[in-house]
Amino acid sequence: MIRTVLGELEPERLGVCDSHDHLFFRSVLLPGQELDDAAAALAEVREFAAAGGQAIVQWTPHGLGRRAEELPAISTQTGVSLVAATGLHRAEHYPEGFVEQVRPRLAEIFHHELTVGIGNSSVRAGLIKVAGGFHRLDEHATFVMHAAAEAHHATGAPIAIHHELGSAADAVLDLLVDTLAVPPTSVILGHLNRFPDARAHRDLAKRGAWLAFDGPSRANNATDPHLLDCLAELIDAGYGDRLLLGGDTTTAKARGVTGEGPGMSFLLTTLRPRITREFGADTAELIFRRNPARAFAW
Repeated sequence: MIRTVLGELEPERLGVCDSHDHLFFRSVLLPGQELDDAAAALAEVREFAAAGGQAIVQWTPHGLGRRAEELPAISTQTGVSLVAATGLHRAEHYPEGFVEQVRPRLAEIFHHELTVGIGNSSVRAGLIKVAGGFHRLDEHATFVMHAAAEAHHATGAPIAIHHELGSAADAVLDLLVDTLAVPPTSVILGHLNRFPDARAHRDLAKRGAWLAFDGPSRANNATDPHLLDCLAELIDAGYGDRLLLGGDTTTAKARGVTGEGPGMSFLLTTLRPRITREFGADTAELIFRRNPARAFAW
């Protein structure tokens, strides 16, 4: 099953999916660009649905303004399935003292949010989102990944990773898969478009993990022109069945309806047609429908 904010969903019913995005997000690193407007979030999902979207996987973790109580109504009003996340981001995204406060009970928090509810809501998370460091795993990332692995083994929930500028994905697999015994099919490696190294991507795919390319982006626009080349290398190597694509909208400015865009719908109005022309309808179906149905299943 896939755990959505409205309950469990059979994977084949997930439909056309944005595999990495944010409806609500608040970070001390992005002052003035908070995603905290419920009306704007609803409008963004409606536009995504009008473009043919049927599911959005949110990667906003614990403590970053997820607004979980708003998500069921947005899902109900739009008909779009939403997956919420637990987990913890890099320490610098949080106010001073927050990480130290939650650290002693991190695995307990993850487990509670996966099985009982997020905060005071009954909305359960369907994903554990954590983060690595730039070309290495620091002490914070290592501790958080141990907690994520513990929660995974207790529940079966998949683990999605933010890789800083797309780096250190090999170190993540060394820890989560080789040391902590998380199956590679339960690991989703994010932001790989930000490190457009085809050889590295093929090596990661060989290890059995999911490869998520999160574009288009605003903050990392220099890597966007490499997106289709990265996908082509992996598809040609036989790894089309390991690929995921998401929009990763992290600022109000990046919303399509109330900001400057490109917004979530760009995935379906612009990128999906290009992927279909370049690689064929079957590959587009893999990336937007069939792969997410497998990647986010427990």
